[in-house]
Amino acid sequence: MKHKISAPVASFTDLLLDAVCMVDVHGRFVFVSAACERIFGYTQEEMIGMLMLDLVAPADRQRTIAAAQAIMNGHAQVHFENRYIRKDGRLAHIMWSARWSATDQLRVAVARDITVLKQAQAKQAALYAIAEAAHATEELPALLQRIHQIVCELLPAGGLMVSLQDEHGQHFHHAHHAQEDTPATHAALASLLCEEVQRNGRALLIEPGRLASLPPALQAVAGKLLEYWLAVPLQASRGIIGALALQGGQGGTAYTEQEQDLLQFVAKQLAIAIERKQLHNRMRFMAMHDELTRLPNRRLFHDRLQTAFARAHRQDGRLSLLFIDLNRFKLINDHYGHACGDLLLQAVAGRILDCIRETDTLARLGGDEFVVLVENNPMPMDAMLIEQKIHAALATPLRLGDGRRLRISVSIGVAHFPEHGENMQLLLRHADRAMYVSKSRSLTPDYLHAPE
Repeated sequence: MKHKISAPVASFTDLLLDAVCMVDVHGRFVFVSAACERIFGYTQEEMIGMLMLDLVAPADRQRTIAAAQAIMNGHAQVHFENRYIRKDGRLAHIMWSARWSATDQLRVAVARDITVLKQAQAKQAALYAIAEAAHATEELPALLQRIHQIVCELLPAGGLMVSLQDEHGQHFHHAHHAQEDTPATHAALASLLCEEVQRNGRALLIEPGRLASLPPALQAVAGKLLEYWLAVPLQASRGIIGALALQGGQGGTAYTEQEQDLLQFVAKQLAIAIERKQLHNRMRFMAMHDELTRLPNRRLFHDRLQTAFARAHRQDGRLSLLFIDLNRFKLINDHYGHACGDLLLQAVAGRILDCIRETDTLARLGGDEFVVLVENNPMPMDAMLIEQKIHAALATPLRLGDGRRLRISVSIGVAHFPEHGENMQLLLRHADRAMYVSKSRSLTPDYLHAPE
């Protein structure tokens, strides 16, 4: 049956900002108002006779078919939302109100373009989710894993990689893939893609079959690419700090302009969150660590000792302390200068670290004083072995950054819990006294000159 729409009705609908559409029982447009061209990109003449379902985004077609059937069964739809592919390939978010005209055998609908509103809502949701994730997660890897979940809720994504620069300009990558069987080549591709985006500072979209414009290294890894990839820079206040790469699903469509714009917005918010997290971590590290040696400082050591004491009391366990003091360190500062003394402290810290286990704690209390906390029920012999290792490690002259070699010796005082004290104060006092007894008995070597 051929449907005719009277001229006055058509002229009135053309004045509306919302689009008026009429679709027959076969799902073809028989009338569209002038606003359809602004919303869908097709002229009125082009849309007449087209299948409505051909314009619907593939992911929304089943919902749309169900809604259309409900309308034809007499159930009017109000504020039904779905997405359409415009003539230019961009995605349009549409909100419909539609009902069935049994007399005319037509579905009559009014369509409103809510694309801008949806984009604003998506950005607002991303901003809130990222801010919440940054506040709720203490460590950067946990934040990046949460970001992957947020991005996957907003955009089609088979995997995600974040590449960041550390304070020394070195790259490190955090990859989180949605699929367990992700090929290793994808990780290599994402890594190269992130590095390219960090170099040029611009977003980069990789499409299957369109690799000619890519740098040779990327072309070689991409090979027979089946997925779309999109990477954007992470722009912070101090410049580009990394890149975010997103892998589309295999066989999926290219990322639209709206999706690219949304990912760039997410990347900007992520960069701000990462920069704040890094600043917070640096401040926290500086508050709890010695700036020169990067070892735990007195505050962090006391926190760990308190925790170790509580654990030892609860489990009826043991722990040991080794107080370490460099012999005649002041003479080195006076003779060679404080810069040389700083290099010596760093070298000594490194050698002592090599003598203890990962579960032990080495801290710098200040000046030339160090302390080792030994946990996990050590026996007195265990602490003695560590003490012997430290003396042996420092017996070899230390090479400093300026090429100079110096000999150094240390005095060590040892205390064990529970033998030497039932509380922290008593144990610390015993170790300190034992260290000074050791220093008074030690013979100071000629550390100022070492044989070449």
